[in-house]
Amino acid sequence: MSVRPERETGRVPLVDRLRRTPRREAPSREVPLEDLVVISGFSGAGKSTAMAVFEDHGYFCVDNLPPEMIRSLAELFVHEGSKVERAAVVCDVRGGAYFENLLSVLDELETSGVNARVLFLEADPETLLTRYKETRRRHPLAPEGAVSTGVDAEEAILAPLRERAELVLQTQGLKPADLRHRIADEMLPARKTGRLAVRFQSFGFKNGPSRDADLLFDCRFLPNPHYEVALRPLTGHDPRVVAYANRDGALDEFVEKTADLLDYLLPRYVGEGKSHLVVAVGCTGGRHRSVAITERLAHRYEGDGDLHVEVEHRDINSRRR
Repeated sequence: MSVRPERETGRVPLVDRLRRTPRREAPSREVPLEDLVVISGFSGAGKSTAMAVFEDHGYFCVDNLPPEMIRSLAELFVHEGSKVERAAVVCDVRGGAYFENLLSVLDELETSGVNARVLFLEADPETLLTRYKETRRRHPLAPEGAVSTGVDAEEAILAPLRERAELVLQTQGLKPADLRHRIADEMLPARKTGRLAVRFQSFGFKNGPSRDADLLFDCRFLPNPHYEVALRPLTGHDPRVVAYANRDGALDEFVEKTADLLDYLLPRYVGEGKSHLVVAVGCTGGRHRSVAITERLAHRYEGDGDLHVEVEHRDINSRRR
């Protein structure tokens, strides 16, 4: 008995692959592809901001992906061994002629059981023109002509996709933070807001200031253990170093006043949707005082459920000459 191959090319269609190996029957499948979001809309309407929202919530994100590549990506993520649970892709008119295939690709994904949702962003023509003037970029549909011509052409191309969208957002008048909140509220209603990742970093000014710092504090006014021969080889992890730097209680006071400021700022950063914050504390060499303070601050906030706390001692292994 002979078996006829399904296609002469040897390539099995995505629909057949998904039907042949249902996600629930794949024993080695670690995490199913639960959500695939396609972000599209007008150029200049805020698609990059939208993608950042999903990225901050743990989505695997790809910008400027042609429709056929969305098909391939979904095929990859439903393959055994893939660990991608959620993905978001930006697909728009930058894809040129390939963009016209997006609706058919979405139909195929739906038939295959892939949960693909469309987020469509738009703004009034005046807002789009203003944004292009501010950035001085060329419109993808009018690289040599007026931006208004590109906007008009884009409207005709995007109309069918707009009708297909799960959510259409008007972005004129919205600040980036407001847009992020709208997208999170509308597209991620069942998900916990992403935690603010706070990295407490110690460093030594002699090795250069922290380049990553959002908030930077200088503790060089505290007594310096470096000038005590017995303490010099130690670090801020040692209680003897902490006791020396805190001999007049200034270290304790510094930590409390810094924490008072952070107690005020951190909830507001979380509410604004900020995803990363670096709090840097510097002393001369980065081995003693800044290490002790950084450890205390990190310990204070590590139990906060809204925060993901990390500690970095940039210069703890450097030696002051």
